[in-house]
Amino acid sequence: MTMICPLTQKLRSGIFALATLGLVLSVRAAGIGEQHDVPYLDADRQETLDIYLPAPSPGGARRAGVVWIHGGGWSGGGKRDRREVSVSRGLAQAGFVVVSVDYRLAMEELPGWPVAVQDCKNAVRFLRAHADKYGIDPARIAVAGGSAGAHLALMVAYTANDPALEPSSPYPGVSNEVGAVVEFYGITNLLTRQRVDKQGNPTGQLAGGSSTRFTGKTRAAGSDTWRYASPVSHVRRDVPPTLILHGKQDATVDYPQALELADALKAAGATYELVMLEKAGHTFDLTHWGKQPLEKDLTPLVVGFLQKHLGEK
Repeated sequence: MTMICPLTQKLRSGIFALATLGLVLSVRAAGIGEQHDVPYLDADRQETLDIYLPAPSPGGARRAGVVWIHGGGWSGGGKRDRREVSVSRGLAQAGFVVVSVDYRLAMEELPGWPVAVQDCKNAVRFLRAHADKYGIDPARIAVAGGSAGAHLALMVAYTANDPALEPSSPYPGVSNEVGAVVEFYGITNLLTRQRVDKQGNPTGQLAGGSSTRFTGKTRAAGSDTWRYASPVSHVRRDVPPTLILHGKQDATVDYPQALELADALKAAGATYELVMLEKAGHTFDLTHWGKQPLEKDLTPLVVGFLQKHLGEK
């Protein structure tokens, strides 16, 4: 028979009790606190978010916040995927309060558009509504994401005041505006997305299966919806500062998507930075593409961009 000491039993009981409430808090060696599966939508929704809390700032100064949105073709993936955890922890270690969010995924009988965008806007609202609880400066919030999550991040950033995409609940009156957006290899124009070969070279053939599933409409029948659901359609001079990151070997999202967004931002006179990685494909994080180190660590670049445009305090 294995004996369990009373202290161990109490710790296990405490962790179990937190888990049953949907909250698990673990403090890691780097000083990051994590809260998992926090509800942020109406009671009839099952999607939740994870919160990554940096060590307390000197003097109790409020932190900037970042909402991170996972990828997965709008129909898969989740906030606990390797990239999501890696980026969230990396940004938290740099001093940001990070919220990593699950949202409505597209299914054959239930498209993700526009609810997925509205869910991600509600994640921004959640962060702002709980600014006091988590020590956040509500005026210093950014949004970021990878792949389909980058598309959603751009839509959140560029359509903050669009009545057609405003969530009605559960945070009425709370702004979903953000001060900056970072997009990792995102889809920026559903109508021009191309198929690519295994080396990441665009083929010139239009791609669209995941966009059909996301919007619930084919390209032919739903071109207006595809256009409206494309971040490039919402570019204006006053959109939040945008950091575009894309790999030239991306075999999932053609890299001209990044160039098209950069061209649109430049034409509008908006603030942006474009970084193309020659030796990276899809799903890279701040430091690695799979097990392979990136040609340069993106952490200083991303952190510096956020600090510059959110204001470092």
